[in-house]
Amino acid sequence: MTNELVVLRAGALTTVQDLGRPGYAHLGVPRSGALDPAALRLANRLVGNPESAAGLEITVTGCVLRLTRAATVAVTGAEAEIRVGTRPGDPGRPLSVPAGAVLRIGPARNGVRNWLAVSGGFDVPPVLGSRATDTLSGLGPAPLRDGDRIPLGTPVGPTPPVDLTVGPPPRDELRLAVRLGPRHDWFTPAALDQLFGTTYTVSPVSNRVGARLTGAALPRAVAGELPSEGIVLGAVQVPADGQPLIFLADHPTTGGYPVIGVVADVTPLAQARPGTTVRFHGPQR
Repeated sequence: MTNELVVLRAGALTTVQDLGRPGYAHLGVPRSGALDPAALRLANRLVGNPESAAGLEITVTGCVLRLTRAATVAVTGAEAEIRVGTRPGDPGRPLSVPAGAVLRIGPARNGVRNWLAVSGGFDVPPVLGSRATDTLSGLGPAPLRDGDRIPLGTPVGPTPPVDLTVGPPPRDELRLAVRLGPRHDWFTPAALDQLFGTTYTVSPVSNRVGARLTGAALPRAVAGELPSEGIVLGAVQVPADGQPLIFLADHPTTGGYPVIGVVADVTPLAQARPGTTVRFHGPQR
């Protein structure tokens, strides 16, 4: 029997993710990778994997899986019910899964995403040095579907005796540090006052490409569009409607819209549910 993970129910969006493919921004290739790299690193440590091993990123609705060989698994991220067969499991702890057993990861009770590591990792072919799924460009394996079978790698080390981190629950309000971006002079002084002085909320249409925000529109001082430009993780782009958009792991190029700022750390957005309040701050304000 081959060593595989069988997807019985994939849920809303379950993808293979590692720590991404940095170093290709000059080619217009997004970084991709886990939206919360620390959570994936922890899950990998819990099962004895290298921190860079590929795991699964599971969004909102959970998933149901079966392993064809015995393995150790760990689930980190949002609070969720975990069961191995009829036996309950705890998030943030290594769990022993017998061959053929069904692993159920329930819907996120708070937050948005979970990360699953399996001893040995997932042995899907790397693309540009990474096994990460890029939902925008299509690089890497496709998002999982019911019935998919993912090959498992060979475990390389024992599980640690203890490696448990209980993260804080997702917050109703995020304060994001932002520095001014390369096109902030395309916006009026009032736009900068609004960016740093008003609140925004996370839109339901957010995804791995970007967190769309709703709130005060940011007025432009310069009309027109720019040639498409490469951008970095955390770039705050302002489309024609004036509503800011924070680019995440699977971001594209700008598409002609100006970047008013860059968020220093986008990790809190990995668990931000629709309606979460966002406030921007920075040393210049």
